[in-house]
Amino acid sequence: MLLPLYQVDAFTDRPFAGNPAAVCPLTEWLPAETMQAIAAENNLAETAFFVPKSGQEYEIRWFTPAVEVELCGHATLASAHVLYRHLNFQEAEIVFHSKSGPLRVSQAAEGRLTLDFPARPPKPLRQHPDGLLDGLRATPLSIHAGPDLVCVFNSEAEVRALHPDMAHLAKVEYRAVIATAPGTEGIDFVSRFFGPRVGVPEDPVTGSAHTTLVPYWAERLGKTTFHARQVSARGGDLWCELRGDRVLMSGHAVTYLKGEIEVG
Repeated sequence: MLLPLYQVDAFTDRPFAGNPAAVCPLTEWLPAETMQAIAAENNLAETAFFVPKSGQEYEIRWFTPAVEVELCGHATLASAHVLYRHLNFQEAEIVFHSKSGPLRVSQAAEGRLTLDFPARPPKPLRQHPDGLLDGLRATPLSIHAGPDLVCVFNSEAEVRALHPDMAHLAKVEYRAVIATAPGTEGIDFVSRFFGPRVGVPEDPVTGSAHTTLVPYWAERLGKTTFHARQVSARGGDLWCELRGDRVLMSGHAVTYLKGEIEVG
């Protein structure tokens, strides 16, 4: 069986930057173990699979090389890019049905696509979870818990300088650890995302993390629109807005390759 496969760099307007995702459009679902094996073979942070539901609606699932995840921003952006750019999707909005509910994607200004995701505000923690400080090799200013652990630092330089011990960080009882700080030169905030527990030591640009980061920074800065930057080695930019209980995230996407895979 031959299946189409695309690799897309998300949250960037140029190749070899942003976060690469594999996208595999399907006509019907494959067994979960097959999709997991494809994701492991691709060896990217996420591989997205989607199947038509009706009209402008699709069902979507995401797999890291190790596990299936409930929400992924960059691979959703990449999937929408494939539909608009390569599969002749003509509607103004795509609706992806996922384990995290319906996710809407629309075309935005300057060639960007906008994701409409649920907001997931974090709550302050008073104590450091076991393994965190040994894992980060640094002490954050404050710690907040959502689906991921959010560690707030004083400066962008501190976030950029982090060199975590992934073995220790994998022991922290959260899906992933996010480091964040105020940005510089027109950037409202920066972040990095470490997920060794789910098979992703450092994710280059993480849309799902911003469903937690945007509510945090909205409360702290007293505003609802942001230009955010993930300061990984590849780097990427997101234009975000907190709108009630939803987070809008806009970004570019670029196709790196398209081809076929053979699945027995």
